[in-house]
Amino acid sequence: MTITVGITHHTEYHYDKSISMSPHTFRLRPAPHSRTPIKSYSLKVFPEDHFINWQQDPFGNYLARVVFPEKTKKFSFTVDLVAELTVINPFDFFLESYAETYPFKYEKRLARDLAPYLGPVDLCCTYFTQQYIGSHIIENASDTILA
Repeated sequence: MTITVGITHHTEYHYDKSISMSPHTFRLRPAPHSRTPIKSYSLKVFPEDHFINWQQDPFGNYLARVVFPEKTKKFSFTVDLVAELTVINPFDFFLESYAETYPFKYEKRLARDLAPYLGPVDLCCTYFTQQYIGSHIIENASDTILA
């Protein structure tokens, strides 16, 4: 069963005098590798006198870099998209034999690819997590990720 949904996001700013705007990067487009099919997508930016370059980051996500050559008293953008939501079984995956028991070690090649995500957490992140999420997560952090 699928459900087709339409989503609109609009943001608008008004300024009391004309301002110069730095280039903006918009990350408001679904990634092409998303499981949810996107039937249509549009990004409308004001002021209309702008340059837009679509790019992809190293993870395959779309980025719109927008440059505004003229001053403006108004800045707005609107994203419209139509998506087809389908039922997805979150347990539809294979578990590697080495990961059937916990704790486990990743295979060497995979461990190398995951290395940036398996290192120690820096102090800034630890402090933020303790303050806003809860210290019990940090106390048990060594149990959650093993390389």
